[in-house]
Amino acid sequence: MTATTPATSHYPAATITQGVESRTLCVLVDNEPGVLARVIGLFSGRGYNIDSLTVSETEHEKHLSRITIVTRGTPMVIEQIKNQLDRLVPVHRVVDITAAGPSLQRELAMIKVRGKGEHRMEALRLADAFRARVVDATNESFVFELTGASDKIDSFVNLMLPLGLVEVSRTGVVAIARGPEGM
Repeated sequence: MTATTPATSHYPAATITQGVESRTLCVLVDNEPGVLARVIGLFSGRGYNIDSLTVSETEHEKHLSRITIVTRGTPMVIEQIKNQLDRLVPVHRVVDITAAGPSLQRELAMIKVRGKGEHRMEALRLADAFRARVVDATNESFVFELTGASDKIDSFVNLMLPLGLVEVSRTGVVAIARGPEGM
């Protein structure tokens, strides 16, 4: 997604427009207490927003974890974020997976919908169209599991709103580059 926002200039009459982009950053870090707090602190301390955040140990023997962060900013801001992350001591590598080439990005969501009669049937029809699985069902509600791109999940959630949406739980984006190379 790209939007145009004015950037600041040192000259009063000048306005500079740069596109705000959504970027997915993968950060390889030491798996130790406090590392996530330091990474998040970098974002909050500089006023950067995190749209999505996932963390998991990826290499047990080497005690490494992978943090996947979705954030937004102008190209200059994204470059600042990457450089500042790279300077943190427990960080081994920062990859802008959005800019690195073709990648796969997915998110998991569980969506609870309450309903009876026609609303219930419509929720099931839409779930089938979105390839959502029913992971729990009662006489009055369903819990659907849906995996896919974030915009697909957003669309499904929006369609469930008038049908009795109760609750949504999302994992955040996970991403990996296509091809034989690792991070």
